[in-house]
Amino acid sequence: MLDETTKGVFTIAVTPFLPDGSLDFDSIDSMTEAYIEKGATGLTILGMMGEAGKLTADESLAIVRRVVSHSTVPVVVGVSAAGFAAMSALSDEAMSAGATGVMVAPPSVLRTDAQILSYYHNTADALGKVPFVLQDFPLATGVQISTSVILKIVEDCPTCVMLKHEDWPGLEKITALRDASDAGARRISILCGNGGMYLLEELLRGADGAMTGFGYPEMMAQVLETFLSDDLDRARDIFDAYMPMIRYEAQPGMGLAIRKYSLAKRGIIAHSTLRKPGPGLTATAMAEIDALASRQEKRLKVLGV
Repeated sequence: MLDETTKGVFTIAVTPFLPDGSLDFDSIDSMTEAYIEKGATGLTILGMMGEAGKLTADESLAIVRRVVSHSTVPVVVGVSAAGFAAMSALSDEAMSAGATGVMVAPPSVLRTDAQILSYYHNTADALGKVPFVLQDFPLATGVQISTSVILKIVEDCPTCVMLKHEDWPGLEKITALRDASDAGARRISILCGNGGMYLLEELLRGADGAMTGFGYPEMMAQVLETFLSDDLDRARDIFDAYMPMIRYEAQPGMGLAIRKYSLAKRGIIAHSTLRKPGPGLTATAMAEIDALASRQEKRLKVLGV
């Protein structure tokens, strides 16, 4: 089961589709295997970048069962929903299928600290004993969760065992949370998102790893492994080699299309299809991605990666 000591790289999985928009189960299999082969110590599915909001309930459950059946690492399932009944139902099914925990982002209607606290109290009640990840991603949800509110949720809800940190900028939040833990607050796992944009700085601030996606998922594993071996200069060199692609993929509204293009280009998934509605890439954009990939490969060869 997911708990407060969890570390490593939980790759955020895309949801592969066939050109007609139906689920591509063969690519789900190849993607699961590829993520693990490239260093994932866990997988997170049905997140925002997994197009969860475009799936039916039956499709969501089918994906959970397929990934869990092929995975040799823990699987966290995004169960964010408009209502607690749907959240609880998917959570129960996911855990029965073999998931190790679930992830919940706040709905965009929350505005005050009291509303946020109440929502996560209700979340904990709805999920029962299931360990959950609090996804703090204000750029996507519009919900600003302060450090003090996170600490209160952690204090009140023992089943909240992890923060998916995606505040931007949010490095000071990591430091404040770790300072609070050092002062006696319950310490939970912090895995970071934002496509790995600030991964090194987040690790230096006390994060336990990454929970994010990227067209080159091995980057997170390579950087974390080198960081943990106390070779910070080499970790920086590896990170810098990927940074142009990380930056390009970070374009708001286009990131998933870019990521899926990279994954398809590498044979990890068969098609770069986004389920409608979703943006497509122009020939110019594809050429830009290819140029970045070529330069990235050359830099990594020089580093012996």
